[in-house]
This record gives sequence, structure tokens and C-alpha cells, in this order.
Amino acid sequence: MIKRIQTGIPGLDAITKGGIPEKDLILLSGPSGMGKTIMGLQFLYASKDRGIFISFEEPLTQIISVGSEFGWDFEKSDRLRLLRYDPFKIEDIFEVIENNIKELGAHRIVIDSISALGIYIKDLGELRRTILQISTMLRKSDCTSLLISDIPDSKKLSR
Repeated sequence: MIKRIQTGIPGLDAITKGGIPEKDLILLSGPSGMGKTIMGLQFLYASKDRGIFISFEEPLTQIISVGSEFGWDFEKSDRLRLLRYDPFKIEDIFEVIENNIKELGAHRIVIDSISALGIYIKDLGELRRTILQISTMLRKSDCTSLLISDIPDSKKLSR
């Protein structure tokens, strides 16, 4: 039987039969404005586990502001860490993530947004290799991870 962990998101744990598989990697994708970042923040904040939120796009002040709208105080939490990472320096992202996981003893990771890497890594093969390396590293860390990916809203593109 697969061990599941609760997400803390009302309704989601019920429809996923108790939560998401522990130590699994979940891809959460959709158009901008659909609540993916909020879901990732709630996945971290609603848990008693230690967790890390890594932003490739939004400044940490924006992430903290979004959280505060829901009563989540990331600045005062000793079990949660927010990181802003410049995708131009992707070469050492693996070391940064691994070191933060070990230092904090994290069990949950959210990366927002993995699609931002495509802006900086133009070669499709290299982009896929980088995402695969991140996925492999997260699986080896024994963390339950959410990778957030933006997809274009076809209605907005056709206007």
C-alpha cells in the first residue's frame, strides 16, 4: 500500500484518497492565475514537516505577501524556508537545493516555476536534462516535491 501525506488543501486529500504519495514528485501545471503558487505555499504551511519553497520568478517579498493574505507567516516559521534563485546560475542549483534540504531537514519541496528555466536554457535537450536532473535529485532526497509549471493560456494567446 502506498503511504500518502496530506496536502492540507481542503477537498484535495479526499479526492486523492488521503493525500499525495509520500516521497513522490508531483507536477502541478496550468495557466497563470490558477492558484498553483498558493497551492504550493499551502502544501508547505499546512504541514508540520519542514519544507523549502524555491522561486525562480517571483521575489520573496511577493511570496511572503501572498502567504500573508491567507494568514501564513513564513518569516516567523523556523520549519519553512523561502529561497529566490536566479535561473541564470542554474549550474549550482543542485548543490543549493541539497544543502538547504540537509541544513533544514526538509521533507517537502516546492519549486515555482520549473518552466522559468526555459527562458534561460534555450536548447530543448539541455532543458529536459536539467529538469530530469532536478527531479532525480529531489527523489533521492526522500522529499515529497511539487514542481510548478506554467502553461500558456490558449484563450489569451489567440486574442
